[in-house]
Amino acid sequence: MKTASEYRKHAEECRGLAKQVPEGEQRNQLLEMARTWNNLAIERERLVRIHPELDTSKDPT
Repeated sequence: MKTASEYRKHAEECRGLAKQVPEGEQRNQLLEMARTWNNLAIERERLVRIHPELDTSKDPT
């Protein structure tokens, strides 16, 4: 399972791509994807708070 920081990295990549395309449906889709990645990061952090054993951010793998 990905970490919250990995989800946030994906969100940032989507925002970066959105800046490179003209306004319109593609940009809107990229920004929506960024929001989804951010929401996944928030949910992942919530789950790790409730279940610390799920914290894979410290795994060496």
